Amino acid sequence: MRLSDSDHDGPSSGTPDLSVQAGPSSLNGSSDGLIGTNGHTNGFAPVTNGNSGMGAAIGNGVAKHGKSIAKVTLPGTALYDDSFVDREEFVRLVIQSLRDVGYVESAATLEAESGYTMESPEVSLFRQYILDGMWAKAEAALGRLGVQDKEGLWDAKFLISRQKYLELLEARKPTAALQVLRNELAPLNVDPDQLHTLSSLIMCAEPEDLRRRAGWDGAFGESRRQLLDILHDYIPSAIMIPQRRFSTLLQQAKAYQRQRCIYHNSTLNSSNFSLYSDHRCNKADFPKITTTILDMHTDEVWNIEWSHDGTYLASASKDKSAIIWRRGPSTDPSASPYDQWAPHLTLREHPYPVGCLCWSLDDAILLTSTEQYLKMWNTKTGVLIRTLDEHTETVTAISWLPDGTGFISGGLDRKIIIWDADGNVRDSWSPTGIRITDLSVTPDFTRLVAVGMEHSSSFPSVPESNQVRGAQPDTSATGGNGPSSSVGSRVAHRMMVFDLATKQTELSIRLEADLTSVQTSQDSRYALINHAPNEIQLRDLNTGQIACRYEGQTQGRHVIRSCFGGIDSNFVVSGSEDSNVYVWHRESGILLEVLSGHGEGSVNSVAWNPTNERMFASCSDDRSIRIWEAPPPGAYTVERLSPEPSKLAPSSTVEKGEEKTRQRTDTNGALRNASFGSTRL
Repeated sequence: MRLSDSDHDGPSSGTPDLSVQAGPSSLNGSSDGLIGTNGHTNGFAPVTNGNSGMGAAIGNGVAKHGKSIAKVTLPGTALYDDSFVDREEFVRLVIQSLRDVGYVESAATLEAESGYTMESPEVSLFRQYILDGMWAKAEAALGRLGVQDKEGLWDAKFLISRQKYLELLEARKPTAALQVLRNELAPLNVDPDQLHTLSSLIMCAEPEDLRRRAGWDGAFGESRRQLLDILHDYIPSAIMIPQRRFSTLLQQAKAYQRQRCIYHNSTLNSSNFSLYSDHRCNKADFPKITTTILDMHTDEVWNIEWSHDGTYLASASKDKSAIIWRRGPSTDPSASPYDQWAPHLTLREHPYPVGCLCWSLDDAILLTSTEQYLKMWNTKTGVLIRTLDEHTETVTAISWLPDGTGFISGGLDRKIIIWDADGNVRDSWSPTGIRITDLSVTPDFTRLVAVGMEHSSSFPSVPESNQVRGAQPDTSATGGNGPSSSVGSRVAHRMMVFDLATKQTELSIRLEADLTSVQTSQDSRYALINHAPNEIQLRDLNTGQIACRYEGQTQGRHVIRSCFGGIDSNFVVSGSEDSNVYVWHRESGILLEVLSGHGEGSVNSVAWNPTNERMFASCSDDRSIRIWEAPPPGAYTVERLSPEPSKLAPSSTVEKGEEKTRQRTDTNGALRNASFGSTRL
């Protein structure tokens, strides 16, 4: 907005004096930066650097330290000759930013030198009307600020009248508030339910009750400033610049750079984000080095799960046991920069191989599944708390509820059962239309996503309109809780999304391929699904559409489980039947890493440490679990924890191993520097 001869002072009684503190710029002086009769100038104080006055204005500028600041006239309107940025917009945003951080005099100087002012006196007055609660004047100013759309004008008036109504109730003036409700709010065609909600607030006996029920912090809180922020949406931005606009643009640039940084795995803050250069994470800091090999299991390891505090890792094996591993600081930091690992508990009372694992939110209980049975374990003592047998076929999924009140399980018997924290059945759904192979509850506790094989009596065998285009028929059907699929007749699989509160189906999509795992994103919007053959899909839970595909790994016969990883869940990680671990950039689908090291057989499951963004684990048919971390500045070593043959027999007592032996290098040439006996139950 240019300074012109037509710019005049606004009423001094309604204009805030912002001369001594940071805040929105305002135009309260006369044109071209000259001092007006009320002692204010274009958004800056008449007093500078301790002087009582700024002196007389000379020519086309403003006096400063006895010197005149002349207006600079530049050719064109663009910031640079080859730039798309409008110079006036840029300068006005700079003026706003200078004032926001406290450089009020500098902002005034820039206004005088450029000939641009941040905003008109009318905008400054409107801001102050809102902040001072001068509601009639604020409403009258809306039309003069360019709010021409009828619906927009009504919405803005409703917001102002609502604030006025709530403040009158807070001041215990119910009669005046009722008049506002009848004469100002009701004529604005307010939704009846919303009007009813507002009218019910009259019954609030105390201001505290009013603020709580209205979700509003009162006239002396931030509600007026929040109202002003909302009203920005109805006033043209060229007239009233949104608050901290430059900061918003920089945040957008930061988000864009984070998105472009495909190895991004660090918190962006003032220490590692600079305006001087684009942000890039170092590829060398990615967790791609095996630092520990845990190989105490005597058969294939099918699943792993971290405790919520990231201190323990639980593993499930075909050897009918689950092991809880504990990590801690190295006792000899000079020898290894990595944590040391030790077996904490070995849980053996499983009649069949162990398929699923789940930690309670406080990490006090570990759930394991063995065929149709669920077992609850005390993670401190290893004591079996309870065995649950409500399922009639293999349990394929367990998930602790986000509110911590219990857990949910699903199985090939098509049952979904909700349990309380003590293992009592709280609710049991009617058999679903699919033999469930995995399920996940969204973190916002609103949806349940399940994948599995269609039950023949639940869905027609003919193709449906929502079948994924290009999907190929598959002749395998997932069976059992291990990593293998049993070959059978052609079976269609389906992804289903349920409303947790009503149990109603929100989404149902048929896929002619095995679906072996599902995990929901932290924002509760997406589901990550392993889809045979050889594909992982990221699906939007609102539309069911594929947001991204991840390809390169091998999956056709076994149950492979993937996960999100990294500080912002911006990686997708999965095992593969070719013995490798695959890592993709989540948003772009770019394959970043193929990590080798596991022996022959499938890598069945991966899990990213929830408290350490530079650590994840993988488990394999080779009977081992690998801990992957970022390489240290120098050389690295790999620790291997192996079983002692004499201590592999089931036992009900705690056994303490003491042996330490040096090991040879593994197949990757990494050093295995120790092999420990175990402490197990």
